Amino acid sequence: MIEFHNVTKRYRGGVEALRNVSIRIDAGEMVFLTGHSGAGKSTLLRLTTLVERATRGHIIIGGHNLTRIPPRKIPLFRRHIGVVFQDHRLLRDRTVFDNVALPLVVSGHGHSEIGRRVRAALDKVDLLGKEKQFPVVLSGGEQQRVGIARAVVHKPPVLLADEPTGNLDPDLSKEIMGLFAQFNQVGVTVLIATHDLDLVHHFGDRVLLLRNGQVVDGLG
Repeated sequence: MIEFHNVTKRYRGGVEALRNVSIRIDAGEMVFLTGHSGAGKSTLLRLTTLVERATRGHIIIGGHNLTRIPPRKIPLFRRHIGVVFQDHRLLRDRTVFDNVALPLVVSGHGHSEIGRRVRAALDKVDLLGKEKQFPVVLSGGEQQRVGIARAVVHKPPVLLADEPTGNLDPDLSKEIMGLFAQFNQVGVTVLIATHDLDLVHHFGDRVLLLRNGQVVDGLG
């Protein structure tokens, strides 16, 4: 489902954020990506979503070779991926419903279909009763749940998360990770970048360890 073949990402000045990374994540797996700050976790996720391009190597996701996707087709490719951010990135002037609906609106879905999918996604994250509220009145954990609902509302086969529990206390962190596990149980491929080793050990899924831009453990 997600394959990196000898991928290197070099920034201006010659700094290599990733160096000769080769990994394979099968469809339906839940995998944790961990490592120290600056190890390359966020860079790996940005390459996966085509926010940035690899300097060398090939990335294949769901049969799509990212090297061959032209800029005009990147939005279409991203419909196959859901992304959850540490800082939520919610629109403060939009309701919970409108925030979750945004990917469907962009994709051109009809009004009734949007309503059905948004409410189903909010139900999965236990926020169905708060669809008319604005993000500012929600707790940090609730805002992250809105972000998760937005990421899965278009039913992507791949779900990525970049430090999704970085601003949450341990109990809320376990709840949020539990939601990712639930989506994984219905077949969604999940890749989570996190520095929280306690959470990683608690869930017991496969771990990829990055150190100085290279995968040093968890291959296979």
